[in-house]
Amino acid sequence: QKTVSMEAANSTSVQEFILLGFSVGKQNRLLLLALFTVVYILTLAENLLIMVLVLWNARLSRLPMYILLGHFSWLEMCYVTSTVPRMLSDLMSPQGVISFHDCFIQFYIFFSLGFTECFLLSAMALDRYLAICHPLHYPMLMSQRFCYALVASCWLLGFMWYALPLYSMSKLSYCGTNIIDHFVCDPGPLLALACPPLGHIKVLCSLCGSTALLGTFIFIVISYALVVLTLVRMPSLDQRLKGFSTISSHLTVVTLFYSSVAAMYVVPGSEHQAAVIKIVTLFYTTITPLINPLIYCLRNEGVRKALEKAVRKKIDG
Repeated sequence: QKTVSMEAANSTSVQEFILLGFSVGKQNRLLLLALFTVVYILTLAENLLIMVLVLWNARLSRLPMYILLGHFSWLEMCYVTSTVPRMLSDLMSPQGVISFHDCFIQFYIFFSLGFTECFLLSAMALDRYLAICHPLHYPMLMSQRFCYALVASCWLLGFMWYALPLYSMSKLSYCGTNIIDHFVCDPGPLLALACPPLGHIKVLCSLCGSTALLGTFIFIVISYALVVLTLVRMPSLDQRLKGFSTISSHLTVVTLFYSSVAAMYVVPGSEHQAAVIKIVTLFYTTITPLINPLIYCLRNEGVRKALEKAVRKKIDG
């Protein structure tokens, strides 16, 4: 294991980090490599399929709900690409060396895409709230122009949200070991390697992270609480069932994402904490992007019909 000592008290001597990744034997490492390669390819294929279905279907491409879904699929493709290729590379060549700058670039992209997902899930909740609670005004309130502006705001906010904590962390001095017991550059392990005093950086990181996560989660919960209240008051059973079917897929995706991210904050302190954090991170960086397209294809009527139409056209043509 490689360590780097401090050259000066107030300068960063660390030029590279070592990502430990998964501490398994060669045979298990090859098995993980094959498994995650398949998962990565399937994730890209599934999300690309949804994007193509939305773009090529004239009806879906004009509806805000599916415009948001198309961007969400693109986001999921970017999200897995920010971590999985590096993880696969480290499984093939287990040295795990990553330069200081590459580590922080991965950290920035990974976290920015995560926050973008929070904001985009909130935008999708807003869309369903307006569609169900204000159906008469929905075409005016959620116009295509407003929808694209909303999507652009999600991306902009996502990539700006954690910029200050990341910049502050990059200016810290790092002493002692340069070994990160993780497969991605994550703020927790990085802060553990930083030389004291850290000042208010830990508080800043926690504040920025919790504000975005709790803020968007509360917004989504309130939006869907109002949606459910509206649905249960509808006199027609068919209307209620149709309404619940349009929100069920999104609620499932929201539950998977926020429950896995929340698990990072309730892991008890123990010697197995690093291993548990790796498993939880692996779940929301690889498994949920794989499952989400399946949820939308199986439970979203518009996507399902578009897929069936595309398959029939391919068979007939």
